[in-house]
Parts: sequence; C-alpha cells; structure tokens
Amino acid sequence: MRLVSHPVLCNYYVTYRCNARCSFCDIWEKPSPYVTLADVQQNLRDLKKLGVNVIDFTGGEPLLHQQLDQFLELAHNMGFITTLTTNCLLYPKYAQRLQGKVDMLHFSLDAAEKEKHDTGRGVACFDFVLESIALAKKLGERPDILFTVFSENIDQLEAVYEQIVLPNNLMLLINPAFEYNTVDTGAGLTPEQLKYLSAFGKRKNVYLNEAFISLRLNGGNHITDPVCKAASTTVVISPENELVLPCYHLGEKKYPINNNLYALYHSDAVKKQIALEGRLPACEGCTINCYMQPSFAVEVNKYFWKALPSTLKYNFYKGTWKRMFA
Repeated sequence: MRLVSHPVLCNYYVTYRCNARCSFCDIWEKPSPYVTLADVQQNLRDLKKLGVNVIDFTGGEPLLHQQLDQFLELAHNMGFITTLTTNCLLYPKYAQRLQGKVDMLHFSLDAAEKEKHDTGRGVACFDFVLESIALAKKLGERPDILFTVFSENIDQLEAVYEQIVLPNNLMLLINPAFEYNTVDTGAGLTPEQLKYLSAFGKRKNVYLNEAFISLRLNGGNHITDPVCKAASTTVVISPENELVLPCYHLGEKKYPINNNLYALYHSDAVKKQIALEGRLPACEGCTINCYMQPSFAVEVNKYFWKALPSTLKYNFYKGTWKRMFA
C-alpha cells in the first residue's frame, strides 16, 4: 500500500567537483559547473509545490560552492528540512556561515586511525573532522558522524564509537557500502558482518536503517518486484540544472529544467521514466542507500516496518520531527 504519492526528497547536486579522491566514489572524476542562485530559488519554489520535505545539498563536496550558505538559508526559511554531508576540509572555514541552517549535518569519518581514514579518502582530512566536531559543538550545532562501512574498515567501527561518538555525544550513522557502475568497493559485506552491524545499530547514539541489512540479505532490489521507488520519491537535480532520472547513479535520462521543474516533473516523458523505477536491468540487485531510504518510507511492506524504528529513533534524537509539523 502506497502511503505517499509525491516526492519527499531532493538530492540537489550543487557541483560534482570534490577536493577528496575517495576510492569508493567516482563523482570527483567528472567535470562540473556550479549551480546558480537564481536556479536554486526557482527550483525550491517548485519543489515546495511538488510536496518535497527534505533538501539534501550534495556533491561532490558541497562546501566547494561559495553560495551554499545562501541555498541552505533559503531552503530552511521555506520550511524544508536541510541536510549536508561534508568531508570537513572546508567546514572550519565556513562553519559560522552555516550555523543554524543545517538540520542534519553529517561529517564523514570511516576510521579511528588517521592514516586509515586519510588513505580511503585520498586526502589528509582526519584532523579536519576532529577540528570540525569541536567547532560545530562550540557553535551549538549537532553534527553526526557518517561511517561508510566496508569489509576492510568494519574493525574500526567500535573505536570510532567509543573514542569519538560517545565522548562528544554525537550520533553515529552507519552507512553500509554499496556497489554502482565500475567503482571498486572491495569485498562485499558478508552475512556475518551484516548481522554484526544490525546488532551494533541497536546501541545508544547509533543509527542504522535495519531495512538496509534486510535488503542486502535478500539480494537487493529485484526488477520483477522492485522495492526501489527512487524516481517517484526523490528529485535529482544536476549542477547543469537538469532533472536526472531514475537516479543519479544510473542517470539514464536528463531533462533541462528551464525554470519550470513543476511542469517538467508532471510531463508525459518524465512520467514514463518514473514508471520504470526499479525495473531497469541495471536496477537488479541495487542497494544504494540514498534512494532506498525514501523508498522504504512511502510504501507499507516488510522494509517499511524494518526501517520505522531507526527512523523514529533518529528523528526524535535530532528533533527534526518538529520541523515537519511546524
């Protein structure tokens, strides 16, 4: 049973450029412009009309865009829940400009050991994460630690939790790695490791969407009976001001927005693409978290019930539920 028929999330790529070289990501290899303030203003108005609740300003490294604080302020003032994930290389520089404008602020950290984290990210950013935590707390912000888990770094999870998360009273977001395109993510998480993550997710100050684990144990999305609702739950906007369908990672179709996202989204061409969500050959076995998360939230099925406890836990901890009903 479908609970919500309109999109709930916008993944707004402000640029594909990045100042890191993560081994598990290829986005930094793409040439990219930066989005314009005028386009953001118009698109936010249309996203509000479409029923979107959450705006994730993403990249690349979103802090490379020098007007990001203005985008966040616009979205925040319009009643959107705002989210931002950063590698923290630029956060100390822009922290004061971002203060009070990000509802869900995520700092990427994948190891408690400096060398291990910096090797995975391709740049020396570990110390910037620790500096950013201290600075954010001083400004009254409540950042989360986003830990992308691979077989190669799962042994670091306990140390990050004990040495960084708990002493700073942060929330640890466990992000199981996923495969896409030709990106090398190493050996996949084993069933035993997935069960370990499941147990870890029940700890204090830890968020793990249990549906992520269940989906992986079930072989991911199946095109004969798709759980993925990426195209109908998530509006993806590129730095070129295009609507990307069915999701960023496939990018099968790209439509110029031309100052009318609302009309474009309801066009016959876009409706045709939305109808194919989760059913394309490349969708078989998909476990991409950023699209599965909203997919689990809009339709009552086994994944909905798996996801619900952790979703309530996180939103209660962050207080974002207050923004939804403001």
